[in-house]
Order: sequence, then C-alpha cells, then structure tokens
Amino acid sequence: MEGRDHVRHEVTGAPTAEPGRALSDRRWTKELHSSIRCAAALLVMLFLIDWGAGTATPGRTALWCALSLLLFVVLCPRRITAGEGWLASRGLLRTQRVRTDLLVSVRCLDGVSQRLVLRDAFGGRVELDPQVLVNNPDLWHRLHEDARTSADMGCLMCGETALRRVQQRVDRETALTVFKVSGLE
Repeated sequence: MEGRDHVRHEVTGAPTAEPGRALSDRRWTKELHSSIRCAAALLVMLFLIDWGAGTATPGRTALWCALSLLLFVVLCPRRITAGEGWLASRGLLRTQRVRTDLLVSVRCLDGVSQRLVLRDAFGGRVELDPQVLVNNPDLWHRLHEDARTSADMGCLMCGETALRRVQQRVDRETALTVFKVSGLE
C-alpha cells in the first residue's frame, strides 16, 4: 500500500490535459451505422406488418418507434479513445475515463461477452471489449505502454495476466492478418 500512496502524492499535480494525438477505434463508425441500420430495419418491418394487417394506430406507431429506439440504445457501440496516460469510453449518456499510467488493476470478466475492466489510482473505472484492442493495435500499444509504466512505478497490483492474454490475442490476430495479406493462409 505504501507504493500506491507514494504514487498518488507524486501525481496529483500532473497536468490533466490530453497530450499528443488521441487514438480511437477505427471500426466504431461502421458499428454505429450497423446499429442504426438494424434499428431502422426493425422499425420498417414493424410498420409494414401493421400496415399489411390494417392495425396501424398512433399508439402502436409510438410503441414501434420506442422499441426501435431501445434496440439502437442496446446496440450502440461505446467509442474508445486513448492518448498518452489516459483511456476513455464514451457511451450515449456518459464518458468513463481512466489514467492508464496509474492503473491499479486490470481484470478480465468472462461471461456472455468478455469485458476488460481497468481501474486507476484515483478510482476511475473503464469497461471495454478486448476485441476493440485486438482490432486496433495502435490503441493496444498505447494501453500496453502505459500499463508497463504503471507496473514499473509499483501501481499495478493485479492484472498482468489479463494484459498478457490480450497481448497474445493481438499477436495472434496480427499474425493471421499478415498471413492473409501475403497469401500464406
């Protein structure tokens, strides 16, 4: 615990500006458009069924719009951005931010969808899909460099195994991509 308190006192005066260029998920726009298309397709199908059955009313129309909006909210991807010393996950209503150069723990939650949970020394918490890091090696590299800084400073108490698993996935996907591009697959 002494190491964590020592780090916390040293960093409280650190600038909170986002230095350097921010990296973001390259596939986020495509996933957003996909969620919009799914919600719109559901809305059109529900309207066509109501129109074909002759049961369209203003109340049902409002219900179908609400159902379609709910589907969009469920499918809407979180936007992951990172820079030197920080990572942010922005949803529809709020943004979660964590100092990656002061990570305290990194956990991998298994379940229906695998999640990576990052916590920093100031209580910040970000949950993200590890596939985002696999799909964006530049985001992974930024997080990995900052996590290594946290470990070197003695901040990172647990999570090196989870980071190693993500590293193996990134390496595997990168190798497969190289094989596909070179025609060796």
